[in-house]
Amino acid sequence: MSVTIPLGFRQVGRNRIREVIGIGYDDITEGLVIEHRPGRTVTDADNALITTLSGNQAPIHTDAVYASHTEWGRILVCSAVTLAIVGGMTARCVSGLTTANLGMDDVRFLNPVFVGDTLYAETEITSKRPSLSRPHQGVVTCRTTGVNQGQQPVLTFSRAFLVPIDPGPIRALTNY
Repeated sequence: MSVTIPLGFRQVGRNRIREVIGIGYDDITEGLVIEHRPGRTVTDADNALITTLSGNQAPIHTDAVYASHTEWGRILVCSAVTLAIVGGMTARCVSGLTTANLGMDDVRFLNPVFVGDTLYAETEITSKRPSLSRPHQGVVTCRTTGVNQGQQPVLTFSRAFLVPIDPGPIRALTNY
């Protein structure tokens, strides 16, 4: 009996498949746009936890009475929360095999995010090249956009990271 291997999986034994984490260097092409799913609804706990962990003392993020007197009329989700959620949504696919993040640039917060908003992300690969200092790794650069449930952009950023040129050995070594 032959097993049909669905996209996003690889065969690891007879009648056994495993989810694939991260796309390989050879599967990354300049101009490729990846839509990240599922979406993620921002909760009050997300905002409270990350705002508190970051030490952000701005009452617009934590004090409902204060926030009710601002132009928003309610608590505004901390930008660090938005960046963490949207950036995290991309990791499983785009940078699941990353060995190092090299930098994040041009971070822009475009529209407010509120508790209850659902965020979605998409990433465009803007470049890739072999690393000059690490011959078995490649440098990938991408631009990510986060949008809310109304398709309003809430965040954009660019980042660069290292991925293995051949993901086979690390997948075999780590069971990924």
